[in-house]
Amino acid sequence: DEWGYIPLDREGSQLLFQIISDCYEKKSLIITTNLEFSKWANIFYDEQMTAALIDRLVHHSHLLVFPGDSHRIKNSLMKGAQNSL
Repeated sequence: DEWGYIPLDREGSQLLFQIISDCYEKKSLIITTNLEFSKWANIFYDEQMTAALIDRLVHHSHLLVFPGDSHRIKNSLMKGAQNSL
């Protein structure tokens, strides 16, 4: 779920694209992220490559979306409240 915290440069984007392309229709991948697809162009070097990458990832995939607040923040806030008692 740390996908996208640091934008990739051109070489990093190309390497990741190559890995995902090599796995496409041959291997399984699991990727977790809290970024919606519309924001992925901000972390990859090239918008066309980003679109192709998303296309390969979602084809034959199962997307699981978990709406709501961050579980980590929720647990952190609960711990803080317990410590103040």
